[in-house]
Amino acid sequence: MEHLLRALNVAKTYKTGIVDHPALRGVSLDIAKGEFVAIVGPSGCGKSTLLHMLGGLDSPDSGDVLLEQQSISHLDDLSQTLLRRRRIGFVFQKVHLLPMLKAIDNVMVPMRLDGVSIEEARPKAIAALASVGMENKQQNRPGELSGGEAQRVAIARALVMSPAILLADEPTGALDSTNSKMVIDLFRQLVRDLHQTLVIVTHDNTVAEAADRIVKMRDGLIVHDSRKS
Repeated sequence: MEHLLRALNVAKTYKTGIVDHPALRGVSLDIAKGEFVAIVGPSGCGKSTLLHMLGGLDSPDSGDVLLEQQSISHLDDLSQTLLRRRRIGFVFQKVHLLPMLKAIDNVMVPMRLDGVSIEEARPKAIAALASVGMENKQQNRPGELSGGEAQRVAIARALVMSPAILLADEPTGALDSTNSKMVIDLFRQLVRDLHQTLVIVTHDNTVAEAADRIVKMRDGLIVHDSRKS
């Protein structure tokens, strides 16, 4: 099995004044290419911190994270920014769409930041919107979309650079059950049809059950790791 992303004995402690708060206590995790992994656990268990380490949004105090066999934990700021933009797609509970931009323009943002021309970016953005069933909403602004539609536009934005891996942090947390199911079904479709590697942090058992593998955390450690047969 080819390991696309690896966490190697990752530890992280946050400080509040003189008080230490260990978030990760030496976590190791391998993610295979094309795998759909759900990370679950109670609030404060370290699951979002682990996701931030996997995505290069934060650096561990010790240990390392490897993406495509390259260490990402100790890159300089510019190299880390470029790697996140080009090789990692992020989806959060809050969609962080720019309210003044149409859906297609929101999806084009990562490409435009990377120097891609509008002429080249536009067809790729349309294809990304089509992949999440939103091609008919490309001219709508975020305020004209439902919560589920806005999240699908955010997923299209995360996919448009053809990332090696998609990382999602509570992506259904702000959605009702109907829109939540829509997003879950979309994730399964991306894994099945596009062989997209996906790691999702969730407290929702329904979301977790859609994954191929469930990793349970408690007190900054992985306490259970199971794959569906």
